[in-house]
Amino acid sequence: MRGGRSLFHGLDFTLEAGDALRVSGANGSGKSSLLRLLCGLSFPSAGEVRWQGRDIRSAREEYGAALLYLGHANGVKDDLLAWENVVVASTLAGRPVSRSQACAALSALGLGPQAHLPTLALSQGQRKRVALARLHLQQEARLWILDEPFAALDTATIAALTLTLERHLAQGGALVYTTHQPVALRAPRARTLDLSMEAAC
Repeated sequence: MRGGRSLFHGLDFTLEAGDALRVSGANGSGKSSLLRLLCGLSFPSAGEVRWQGRDIRSAREEYGAALLYLGHANGVKDDLLAWENVVVASTLAGRPVSRSQACAALSALGLGPQAHLPTLALSQGQRKRVALARLHLQQEARLWILDEPFAALDTATIAALTLTLERHLAQGGALVYTTHQPVALRAPRARTLDLSMEAAC
């Protein structure tokens, strides 16, 4: 529910190792809201989200250890250096990293020279890559939930991110994501959930 309106109802799906689920739908159909439900940042008006058979509300610690969530907003702080943003975001997620690890992750995304710049000085695409650096640091997270991860990225970075996601899936990870970009992922099982078809009347 949002603003007294039912965004969707009757959703029932399961993700297994190697699964990629793309959530699609028109603006306002509830894509970001669904991702927040899956992360436990908000809760459904009915039903539940389960991790290995347990409601995530009773498996918070175990679920949190397996989850990596990147929201639609980059979530970077303008007054921090790029590498500092990576360290802070990782620490808040419960997976602290060192300065050198943060810089290495930024270098993997082509931001080595910008690692020591204030984030305010970076372009929108570079800021997005600062947020995405966590994907190179938290490989132990088995479930990645990503809201518009390809937004504001150039063609080369989209290709590199696609390979990172495919590697995660090939190693037995699972992925839920939204995107307006025409990106096709190779996955053991790739599906699409269209919320425009699931909306309540």
